[in-house]
Amino acid sequence: MAATENSSLTVSTTAPSSVTRTLEVEVDAKRVRKVFDRAYRDLGRRVRVRGFRPGKAPRSVLEKLYGASMVEEIEQALVAETLPEAVDRSGIAPVNEPSVGAEAPAVDAPFRYRASVEVKPEISLPELAGLPASRPAVVVGVEDVEEELEALRERRAPLADEPEGIAAAPGHTLVIDYSGTIDGQAFDGGSAEGAILELGTGRFIPGFEEQLEGATAGEDRQVRVRFPDDYGAEHLVGKEAVFTVHVVRVQRRDLLELDDAFAKELGEFETMEELRGRIRADLLAVRERAARATLRRTLMDALIERTAFDVPPSMVERRLEQRLTMARQQLGRAIPEGELDERLAEWREQWRPGAERDVCESLLLEAVAREEGCEVEGSEVDERIEQMAREQGIDPARLRQAYGERGMLDALRAQMVEDKALEFLISEAKVEESTGT
Repeated sequence: MAATENSSLTVSTTAPSSVTRTLEVEVDAKRVRKVFDRAYRDLGRRVRVRGFRPGKAPRSVLEKLYGASMVEEIEQALVAETLPEAVDRSGIAPVNEPSVGAEAPAVDAPFRYRASVEVKPEISLPELAGLPASRPAVVVGVEDVEEELEALRERRAPLADEPEGIAAAPGHTLVIDYSGTIDGQAFDGGSAEGAILELGTGRFIPGFEEQLEGATAGEDRQVRVRFPDDYGAEHLVGKEAVFTVHVVRVQRRDLLELDDAFAKELGEFETMEELRGRIRADLLAVRERAARATLRRTLMDALIERTAFDVPPSMVERRLEQRLTMARQQLGRAIPEGELDERLAEWREQWRPGAERDVCESLLLEAVAREEGCEVEGSEVDERIEQMAREQGIDPARLRQAYGERGMLDALRAQMVEDKALEFLISEAKVEESTGT
């Protein structure tokens, strides 16, 4: 237990665990009286008491009328006034809001309270040289480029109606109207007009597409399916449904010739060789990012395996809330609110291990940066902002202003320090290049 004191405040610190600290705080009676006096002085100015002019009601009258309700207000004032000082003098750096338990304050008596906080753990790093890691080889072959080019050709192919009587088969695109029932009753989301369905993609409920194979334009069919156990809408899981489907059109894709004219239609290329060059470069960039992600993951796996420490629960919860908030923002308009709430509740538990992993990695990289003296200069932050601005096609000054106004510059600097720590680990690691991903 560590204790510090001055003329009005005594602070004792204990460590119930590696990531929690408890502060026992005592405020001396003289300082408590000052807070009582100030509170009743302020009260006298803002309340009206019958028989007294504004601000002239005696303290004894105010205590009789408002004493019970003032105790909580004075308690809050004492904690708010002294807790920052107590935390500062204890030398700890809380990572969450303190949880406070206090005795009721009394005039001319010391005031005592206890504050519990979480802190970052002290991390003892292992030997950092030679940590094992794996990095997939980044290779893009001719067949990879051609496969991507063929997929591009299919995506760009215009749709044309098949002649009357042509039976739908995998690869055909159908335009359909449908209405579904469960136990003879229509249900939300069970009907649509002009829906697009490409046979063979498996994008509809299992069994739905297969029952439309062989259909022709103008034909009506009944489709019977069972909603799968992992279906997104919980109220439909496992239910048997019957859909009445009208096939409006059966369409095929007319594939274009892979020639210079095709390349020019994309707007950026004069020849097929230029297009192939871009496809190759894009595939290399994607695979390079994937390879680097694997390198980071395997390297951090090795470091985590060799380093024992506790992770503050509040940091995990905060990271989890960030993920869920982002998901809500991205999906809020695409998924009905009730269904989205159900999914977020499921994701809260599914994503918790990932959030804990994020915090664990961040704490480790912070420890590496501290041990190796990784720092980021202001000019480096400016360069990063300029790079991001170029990538986003916006003015660097505007981006810097936005980061400053939102208080994001410190977070950007911290991320850059983590990046430097990771680069150090990679430079010291024993990296094995693998053929798999």
